[in-house]
Amino acid sequence: MYGAVLDAEDAAIEVGECSIICENVVLRGAVRIDDHVFVGPQSTLLGCQVSRCAYLATGVTVLQEATLGPGSVIAIGAAVHVGTAIPAEQFVPPNNVAVRGEVYAPGDPALPSAIKAAEFAKVAFGIDTEWEDRIRRYEQMSELRSAQFAEHRNDEIIG
Repeated sequence: MYGAVLDAEDAAIEVGECSIICENVVLRGAVRIDDHVFVGPQSTLLGCQVSRCAYLATGVTVLQEATLGPGSVIAIGAAVHVGTAIPAEQFVPPNNVAVRGEVYAPGDPALPSAIKAAEFAKVAFGIDTEWEDRIRRYEQMSELRSAQFAEHRNDEIIG
């Protein structure tokens, strides 16, 4: 739908039959969406796989190497962190975060440790900086993304 961005970044984006990609959705990297999947408005999917008949509500985020099983539901504002596998027909409640087999509510004191263990920077960017060195990690992430995006400065916009 209107405003959707599909940026394969030297990979492939596959969208199955009868799948719906709503307005202002971002699909980036190697994304595979099987048949009969609904991806709600304002959602972001990065380098992940979504099995058939999954339902992703408005404002969902699914990060690199995550997999969503058939019939799974990711509710409004929820996130599926890097490398997380959501089993078939599992429901992730609104605004919760699924990390490596567990689902955390907002404010859960165990969430930061779970995110640390998921090694987002390493999985998403190939950066292996200490968790505590946030400034260096974000600096490296920004430099990497800046260089990747700069490679597209002469891309042609298809109307």
